[in-house]
Amino acid sequence: MKDTAKDAERAGRGAGTTGEEPPAPLGVAVVGAGYWGPNLVRNFQSSPLFRLQWLCDLDVDRARQVLGGYSTVQATADYAAVLADPSVAAVAVATPAGTHLDVALAALRAGKHVLVEKPLAATYEDGLRLVTEAEERDLTLMCDHTYCYTPAVGRIRDMVRSGELGEIHYVDSVRINLGLVQKDIDVLWDLAPHDLSVLDFILPDHVEPVAVAAHGADPIGTGQSCVAYLTLQLNTGAIAHVHVNWLSPTKVRTTMVGGSKRTLVWDDLNPTQRVSVFDRGVELSTPQEIGADERRDMLVSYRTGDMVAPAIGEKEALRSMVEEFADAIRTGRPALTDGRAGLKVLDILEAASRSLEFRGAVVGLRTGR
Repeated sequence: MKDTAKDAERAGRGAGTTGEEPPAPLGVAVVGAGYWGPNLVRNFQSSPLFRLQWLCDLDVDRARQVLGGYSTVQATADYAAVLADPSVAAVAVATPAGTHLDVALAALRAGKHVLVEKPLAATYEDGLRLVTEAEERDLTLMCDHTYCYTPAVGRIRDMVRSGELGEIHYVDSVRINLGLVQKDIDVLWDLAPHDLSVLDFILPDHVEPVAVAAHGADPIGTGQSCVAYLTLQLNTGAIAHVHVNWLSPTKVRTTMVGGSKRTLVWDDLNPTQRVSVFDRGVELSTPQEIGADERRDMLVSYRTGDMVAPAIGEKEALRSMVEEFADAIRTGRPALTDGRAGLKVLDILEAASRSLEFRGAVVGLRTGR
């Protein structure tokens, strides 16, 4: 079945770049018709790059309801039948994290390219198995880190990596709301993957987290942390901080990226001004730059410049994510949020969980070794 999927991939690879016919759509199946699955269904159906063939869920009636009465997409509870279909080149997994290993591994072994909802797997070791399997079979494994595909985060990535902000000094993220308390995971595993994936996405390649410390609280007695603070040490000496909370009466989605030249603020809940860039900060003169009589005192000066709000277009993140999945499949290059990116998030989450167990102890990361 691997060869069949590869044939379907090659049929659409490389066409449409020199006046030829556009590439044939890639056959795709969505597994999971619960919370996130319907969003994937809608975007795959609206994309000319894919042809949705199946929606697979243990509750077939729910799958049929998601598809609607006039859909030609097949609904089924038989995952084996989906994987046996030669028209299916790719599988999108939108099932609970505990099932990601089995569902995604079966698809990879059937020769299908795989997109997995965050987190990549329930554990780092499970995620590593998926990454290894995909690399050995030369298949695309992509993690649906949706926020990375928003126009705002794309612009932030460009600004950080181009050096427009200067050397990164700190990153501070807040993701709080009166949310749904989960039964099987704490607030870190529920909300922090969004911020951690964005952090990995925007940081330059030479900057990475090396250790983490986490503190959490369960003030309402759920048996797991409902409020948590996570602090990451970066290999450059900079710091990143993430605050997640299920109990806040107000909803906040902000990220601040402080650099040596400028500071950027991303407010995801402000559609009229999602990104603001401040030419304001602190500058420190070195002894070589000041007179001999003043060298005993380092001079701190404050730079107060303009604030700029760059124009950023609006485009649904999932649409861009679907386009990236197709392009990664057709070109054979790693997706922007590939399996390795998913592994980095799992590494931090597992280390944060260990830190919580040891009352905020600093825990080293695999990716920082």
